[in-house]
Amino acid sequence: MELLKLAALDAEDLAILSAHLQDAVLRPQDLAYLASSHRFVLVGRRFDWSTPDAEAPRRRLTGLHFERVMAVRARGLTPGSASDEPLNLLAVTFEPKEDPSGTVTLVFAGKAAIQLDVECIEARLKDLGPVWEVEGRPDHEAAEAGRAAILGQGILSHGIPGQGIQDQASGAASAKDNVVKDPTGKESA
Repeated sequence: MELLKLAALDAEDLAILSAHLQDAVLRPQDLAYLASSHRFVLVGRRFDWSTPDAEAPRRRLTGLHFERVMAVRARGLTPGSASDEPLNLLAVTFEPKEDPSGTVTLVFAGKAAIQLDVECIEARLKDLGPVWEVEGRPDHEAAEAGRAAILGQGILSHGIPGQGIQDQASGAASAKDNVVKDPTGKESA
């Protein structure tokens, strides 16, 4: 498959980026806010949802950047900090303010999130080349059933298709559930 290159200029485009980034694994040091350029960047290892079921699942190294970022707020993580704890990106959402501005939220498992106050939506996603096989596919239904069993409840609602699991209680699918080998053969999450 060819390398993926996408741009987002509105909320509908951003929802498509979110679907491609669902279950991407990254670390806090893979995130940076370049305040003087009004740019927020990240590099992650996205799960390639376009891989046919008959083929081995895989991840791809992917870059994403947002332009026209006026402010950044984080909860549960510090962008740029050195940490080996993986982050599992569940969704990228947009809440409009005074048109065309708004807040982009990167939602991670474990109730972590980053909010970007933007003048307008202007984002670009690009695969950077390396691709490698992983041992399994993210299983949202199993994670949801496990949380429901722990909580003594029935199955929880997913919310919007392609947007990840909306309930982010502990027990969400961990990035550690997808141990991968990078192109050098070294294991990473």
